[in-house]
Amino acid sequence: MRNLKSLLAVSTVLLTANFGLAQTWTQTGAPNKNWSSVASSADGSKLVAVANFGGTTVYTSTNLGVTWVSNNVPNSGWQSVASSADGTKLVIVANAAGLPTIYTSTNSGANWTSTAAPIKSWSSVASSADGSKLVAANHLDASSGGSIYTSTNSGASWISNNAPNKSWIAVASSADGGTLVAASGAAIYTSSDSGTTWTSNNVNAPFPNWSSIAASTDGGLLAAVIGGNGNGGNIYLSTNSGVTWTSNNTPRQVWTAIACSSDGSKLIAAANNNGTIYTSNDSGLIWVSNNVPKLLWRSVASSADGNILIAAAQNGGIWTSQTAPTPSMKIKPTTGNLTLSWIVPSTNLVLQQSADLSGWTNVTNLPVLNLTNLQNEVILSPTGSSGFYRLKTP
Repeated sequence: MRNLKSLLAVSTVLLTANFGLAQTWTQTGAPNKNWSSVASSADGSKLVAVANFGGTTVYTSTNLGVTWVSNNVPNSGWQSVASSADGTKLVIVANAAGLPTIYTSTNSGANWTSTAAPIKSWSSVASSADGSKLVAANHLDASSGGSIYTSTNSGASWISNNAPNKSWIAVASSADGGTLVAASGAAIYTSSDSGTTWTSNNVNAPFPNWSSIAASTDGGLLAAVIGGNGNGGNIYLSTNSGVTWTSNNTPRQVWTAIACSSDGSKLIAAANNNGTIYTSNDSGLIWVSNNVPKLLWRSVASSADGNILIAAAQNGGIWTSQTAPTPSMKIKPTTGNLTLSWIVPSTNLVLQQSADLSGWTNVTNLPVLNLTNLQNEVILSPTGSSGFYRLKTP
């Protein structure tokens, strides 16, 4: 029997970067619009952005924002957009009264279909990694507040959730769609059963006015920001799916958006009162101000590994920041085989193996994306009592 414990996985980093340092930002080729939301595929290559007024209002890019294509979708007050991990399934929501307000695409925005969702003042939408499970929130109903709807068939049909009537502002989802989090002006609720039941979270924030929320792939880490409430507020994090929350050491801002990497270790938050963007590479313990133009930042997004960041501004274009990946590879024995895994990277990487660390060959087994954790996985049958593995750029 082979001694699997003696096998060693080595993750080789050829390019290094410190996410905690201030990022370098570049304006993309997107036109200046009143951008309200932006989303990204897991590898950061495919982007989609919506604006809430002003001519054509839905744009997509397949090359990290170098070029953009306007989409053939009715102009509306588009408020929020979400993307599947591969960037093919997209969903957009609007708050335009009297018009169909949720559209979906299954081909990266080339064509769009109006869904059977009720006409409401939708404020936010989120998607599972495979694009099958969707959650949408609205902030105004005929009753005292808004409601939350979910879909398990990529938007073909929708059901109203048993969530309280609130002025819902933002929603986020785990990769499998099982864990959901929703923020209203003054409350945060979570669901661990795809929206069937909801629990109020005790976030000890003074005078909260939540504006945006984000979730890691497994839903274990949640991040929420306080928006327009006087001088703004702080950033709050939970590492236990919303059971407890902690305010982070960040300056008070009118925060408008937050996003995180797949594992929640890398975060980006944007404000629109003084045009600042902050990033963290240690799950929010330390935050660094970025050197960005002082624009009215409305939305941010992140690749799965956190090395590609996207920020959209009101009448200020769409900007991106890219740092070299520092991948971390995991290895575990699985019924006599080895499973090697790493977060889907924003830069192409090749898995290599060696018997003695002197010569390396490419592993021919293609990685398979696990949509429950956004990890690339390769299963190998070990050929000896020891072996070495690494990731490198092509």
